[in-house]
Amino acid sequence: MDFQVVVLAGGFCKSLVPLVSKDVPKALLPVANRPVLSYVLEHFEENNLKDFIVVVEGENAALLVGGWISNAYVDRLHVEVAAVPEDVGTAGALRAIDHHLTAKDILVVSGDLISDIPPGAVAAAHRRHDAAVTAMLCSTPISGPSESGSSGGKDKAKKPARHNIIGLDPTKQFLLHVAAGAEVEKDIRVQKSILRAVGQMEIRADLMDAHMYAFKRTVLQEVLNKKETFLSLRRDVLPYLVRSQLRSELSQNGAVAEENGNSKGVSDSTIMLSQLLTNASTQSFHELYALGSDGSALSPRKTHKCCVHIASKSNYCVRLNSIQAFNDINRDVIGDASHLSGYSFSPQNNIIHPTAELGSKTTEKVHKWVTNAA
Repeated sequence: MDFQVVVLAGGFCKSLVPLVSKDVPKALLPVANRPVLSYVLEHFEENNLKDFIVVVEGENAALLVGGWISNAYVDRLHVEVAAVPEDVGTAGALRAIDHHLTAKDILVVSGDLISDIPPGAVAAAHRRHDAAVTAMLCSTPISGPSESGSSGGKDKAKKPARHNIIGLDPTKQFLLHVAAGAEVEKDIRVQKSILRAVGQMEIRADLMDAHMYAFKRTVLQEVLNKKETFLSLRRDVLPYLVRSQLRSELSQNGAVAEENGNSKGVSDSTIMLSQLLTNASTQSFHELYALGSDGSALSPRKTHKCCVHIASKSNYCVRLNSIQAFNDINRDVIGDASHLSGYSFSPQNNIIHPTAELGSKTTEKVHKWVTNAA
């Protein structure tokens, strides 16, 4: 894949204190004795992607992350570590490294993502539809014990993590609506004209935005430059692209100048939107032509596609973005998701480093020690 890969590694994340400290930024938090960032880098390496821009918030955090990468991946990966100001957000981080982005398409991934989903699947969907953005969605993970459970850890109920509200076309390829963050707690409003035009829209609350995106570089840079107040890819950039994916074509006909256009514009936009979305279930969803008053086709109008790749429920996909997630991931990676760790495990669930050799006596002693400790 000729995608440029950008890993957003964060910095000294306040929400993860006291796990993070001045000596351990978020990217270096241990998951089964490995920094969380290593899971992203090595997963991409396994998929033949070895050139990265790792973006770190704060000079001190960047020095620590860069030093670790230099030692761990010398002669294996080509990694450029870029330091950006703290608290700029994911969109701000990309805006700060704008001059480094040169490829036609950019693959952006969060440095706290633990996943076995091939990035090539996202890239393939992006190229297949010539999309402006393709977002990877996965099943919302079940998070740790709720406070309402009993005092015994085994009996505490699990609760789903905070999720997004996603609207998909019938083929589940195109993203028609997205609500994230505080919007999830509000009443979700979808235009009746969109629902009538598309025929049906599948609303999902069981999918998580996994923070892996394929962007067309020119579209991404245009949005970041025009919308200087945008801080978040998930809360700002992605919803904006979804809302405006047909607006560029509509505005050329004077139908919609802004989201709150005049009454005539709204009426015209309803007619035009119906024409545009009639074939939403086919790959020609956005391969559209503006129609003249007599119905004849005029020159093609500029528009962009917002697409998704939905991972299988059998895939593992969790972000280390909270203390509870840190506990859950460490539990999973030595349990059901042990294939992600790179380690093998003894019958007593002890981690065995690839270079270690255990004889029968060593195993017996470890087992006896664990039993006595219990």
